[in-house]
Amino acid sequence: MELRAFALAVLMTPFVVTAQTFQPYEGQPGKDVVWVPTPRALVEKMLDLASVTSRDFVVDLGSGDGRLVIAAAKRGARALGVEYDADMVALAKRNAEQAGLAEKAKFLQGDMFEADFAQASVLALFLLPANLRLLVPKFLEMPAGTRIVNNGYRIEGWDEDSTVVVNDDCVHWCTAYLYIVPARLAGTWRLPSGEATFTQEYQTLNGTLLMSDGREVKASGTVKGDRVRFTAGLDVYTGRVQGDRITGEASGAFGGRWTATRLR
Repeated sequence: MELRAFALAVLMTPFVVTAQTFQPYEGQPGKDVVWVPTPRALVEKMLDLASVTSRDFVVDLGSGDGRLVIAAAKRGARALGVEYDADMVALAKRNAEQAGLAEKAKFLQGDMFEADFAQASVLALFLLPANLRLLVPKFLEMPAGTRIVNNGYRIEGWDEDSTVVVNDDCVHWCTAYLYIVPARLAGTWRLPSGEATFTQEYQTLNGTLLMSDGREVKASGTVKGDRVRFTAGLDVYTGRVQGDRITGEASGAFGGRWTATRLR
């Protein structure tokens, strides 16, 4: 009788099922990358490297548990994480709520290659070279001067503007690289001394300057954000790009203030 009574009591007892809180693990497979978190020691250094302030809009593609987004929001920046894994998105939202930053740290479930991040002033990332390579066309469409900081890997073909390495409390993934999106200068420009035609490979310019007297000289230079510097013959030109116009200073055979306008 006691055994039957016990069995009956068990059958009549309601079961309460409690869903376990999702906990990601390092190396967890994802759509495009495995999940490896940016070390806490590097997170702040990455944001420092990109000079993130409350005036910025920071986007993290493949944002995982949201640590970069939340750290940016703590600085007063608007911040958005795009993450494919729905469980990760839910975790990141919980983390933001616990930090009291749900209003500034937002998260979307989606594909980073299809995401619209054109309005970001800073991209804070931890992506593989293959991911970065696919995103480069979108990077180049962003406004000149947009800052891109990536943990661990360089953007192929680009020259980093700065690097940070964390030694204390960091064992793996302790280096980050900063890139500044260059202005797009490929094409032909009217200068006071003639017409310059440039090709552009990321931050590098090459081309020719057809002088007003008919001479043709080689031109080469670099672009950093909206700043340009190039040499043409004996002249050195430095200037600031504003859409289809460049203004600056020149030295050499031609010296003084100069202005260029885009012809095509």
